[in-house]
Amino acid sequence: MIPQYLVDFDLAELPVIDTDVIVIGSGIAGLFTAIKASENRKVTMITKKSLMESNTRYAQGGIAAVISDEDSPASHREDTLLAGAGLCSSASVDILVHEGPEGVKELMTLGTAFDLENGELALTKEGAHSHRRILHANGDATGYEIVRALSEQVGGHANIDIWDDHFVIDLITKDNECLGALVQQPDGGRVFLRGTATVLCSGGAGQLYRYTTNPEVATGDGVAMAYRAGALIRDMEFIQFHPTALCYPGAPRFLISEAVRGEGAILRNIRGERFMEKYHSLLELAPRDIVARAIVSEMEQTGATHVYLDITHEEPETIKHRFPTIYETCIGYGLDMTTDWIPVAPAAHYMMGGVQTGHHGETSVRRLFACGEVSSTGVHGANRLASNSLSEAVVFGRRIVERIRQLAPLAETGAGIACRSDRHEAVIQPIVERRLKLQKVMVRQVGVRRTKGGLLKGIEELKRQLPIFGAVLHTREQLEFANMLTCALLLSESALVREESRGGHYREDFPERDDARWRRHILCHREKGMLEEISDDV
Repeated sequence: MIPQYLVDFDLAELPVIDTDVIVIGSGIAGLFTAIKASENRKVTMITKKSLMESNTRYAQGGIAAVISDEDSPASHREDTLLAGAGLCSSASVDILVHEGPEGVKELMTLGTAFDLENGELALTKEGAHSHRRILHANGDATGYEIVRALSEQVGGHANIDIWDDHFVIDLITKDNECLGALVQQPDGGRVFLRGTATVLCSGGAGQLYRYTTNPEVATGDGVAMAYRAGALIRDMEFIQFHPTALCYPGAPRFLISEAVRGEGAILRNIRGERFMEKYHSLLELAPRDIVARAIVSEMEQTGATHVYLDITHEEPETIKHRFPTIYETCIGYGLDMTTDWIPVAPAAHYMMGGVQTGHHGETSVRRLFACGEVSSTGVHGANRLASNSLSEAVVFGRRIVERIRQLAPLAETGAGIACRSDRHEAVIQPIVERRLKLQKVMVRQVGVRRTKGGLLKGIEELKRQLPIFGAVLHTREQLEFANMLTCALLLSESALVREESRGGHYREDFPERDDARWRRHILCHREKGMLEEISDDV
């Protein structure tokens, strides 16, 4: 069994720092929540790298919200529910589509400069959206612009204390109440940061896979520490693989935005044949899971490591204006979008599941909240609709702060809490090797397509790494690996239990969706094990 705490400690022997609100993570969820909370609370924001390093920074396509008079919340709701494949929370989706526009306005008030056309907000359309409702910034650098604007607000705020290069090891709990966090400082020292409320905004877990669009920091820390703290974890089997990541020698798996297909790009196999008509009526704009599996099928049939994305039929100036970041990145590797087909392949992109929350971001542990990709609000169901993630972070960040304002002061001090075990100093295999081994297991056995045999083999291989929980862990890399292993096991075991195919989870041995049996969620709890919950999607 995975232990409650990763390291031994005694709070009586540690320095204690008090704050009102602890925010763990610095993507859009963390930054926005910190800004809102700081209006009347002292906030301590912890980031294991820096304010500007998060998944948000790399978000290209944009943020989805109903802005146009031709659009409606009802239409946005319908698109979201359809993509979510029967596992969305209808109530959560209603909150998103009705409160999203106000959230976008607030981002603008805080300094985010979205692109304009003729003085109006420029809107584009992405896969599985029925209307143009995606706001973008600097063409294809939306996430960067949002993080830039919010970071400037946070950096100069008197009520926000920023802890760069700090690592949250674990959440400190007593009687199912979160008292704060055990934090490792850059010099290796540890402190107990105590707070009235703790908000997980730690992002996703793309680094579980060898090929991912996520940055190095996306190691699933929030889900793992919440699981150890006794929170319910939901829908971990649903991982979104972005269909079109750059696949080129020497280049990172750089995201080629959905918006490129939204603006008319088509997919071709290595024979030059357009192939999406074989797989879905929406062609290149089908839901991401369908496009990703179609690409994998074509790669297998043709013996290739990639397919091509072709937007060469569009005007060169239009491409350069609409996708400046993608264009410049490709040019840097000798690829010209205006004249060349771009080699692409699927890569791990987004975690639909996470820490289960209510409509105000509250988890099953009192005083612990979750926001953004680390959370499972019910908005995304089995497959996230493009560009809903940034909206979700803003909408639920605001709601979390509303709930925090209702909390009574923390009565429990944490006195007497300690973890003493028989952990041993072990010669730990180099973490870089362990990490690569885990990533290969996940790609081969728990990737775009899964089978019972493959999942069982993957779980067996992952469990061989469990002795690390009995070792004394010192470095951030060791602690991150323990979190990755936790998430990998939760994901694999959930995927094994779900004997159907739905959204971001595809079982070759159960290729059909089974609403009669599986229109329900799989929950993971450290002590209670695997549980099920019927979906409230209607």
